[in-house]
Amino acid sequence: MASRSATTSSDSDPLAARFAGWAGAGRRALIPYLTAGFPTPDRTVPLLRALAGAGADVIELGVPFSDPLADGPTIQRASQTAIQAGGCLAGALDALRAFRADADTAVVLFSYLNPVLRYGVDRFLEDAVGAGADGVLLTDLPLGSDPALESKFEGAPISLVRLIAPTTSWSRALDIARRAQGFVYFISRTGVTGTRRELPPELTEAVGQLRGAAAVPVAVGFGISTPEHAARVATVADGVVVGSALIEAIERDGEDGAARFLSELRTTMDAV
Repeated sequence: MASRSATTSSDSDPLAARFAGWAGAGRRALIPYLTAGFPTPDRTVPLLRALAGAGADVIELGVPFSDPLADGPTIQRASQTAIQAGGCLAGALDALRAFRADADTAVVLFSYLNPVLRYGVDRFLEDAVGAGADGVLLTDLPLGSDPALESKFEGAPISLVRLIAPTTSWSRALDIARRAQGFVYFISRTGVTGTRRELPPELTEAVGQLRGAAAVPVAVGFGISTPEHAARVATVADGVVVGSALIEAIERDGEDGAARFLSELRTTMDAV
């Protein structure tokens, strides 16, 4: 497995380069989140294809985990449903590999650290690259928590996407943004994931400041629930992440409902 520098810039970062291409075309990235194995393991690949066909630019493929820290009730429920049906990290990689047979939509594996450690870090990186992952986001591996482990991920030929919370100090946010690969995931508000009626009023200023300092694009997630939310975020960020609202659409109406919901977001984002 080839490696790269831990300080890879956007010029040599394939995932960040995709964002640059979309920005040049006047497009903001639409980034749906899907829990692998939800509602059943055999539906993951059809759902991935449905999301790609509905306008997804990057798909976050979540590894189901029994003890999440940041996930609200909707994604917790999806993870539990997936686990009960046999969903796991190996299954997520299998689904990605099958999806890659006829699709080139970017995919970021979204996981807590424990499943990766249990699977084996070196094995995970090799299999993730082999399955066609473009990046990985580890929710509980903050900057500076384990320099040796972080270096291993940063040196792999996939992007290590970083999270920044609204409570993160500006100096630390700068450190994270300058170290991130692929894109920075900016959490729009405190608390856990879940649908919300309103977005924070300070979001525009915070994202603008971060974009001015980050070495890679900035995407915003947590609480984006409607086409109007997506359109507002698209005016200030490089990407829009939607998770809980999409999971709820799948629960209500399956793949067709998910595709309709995502198409609405895409249409509204493209109109701003």
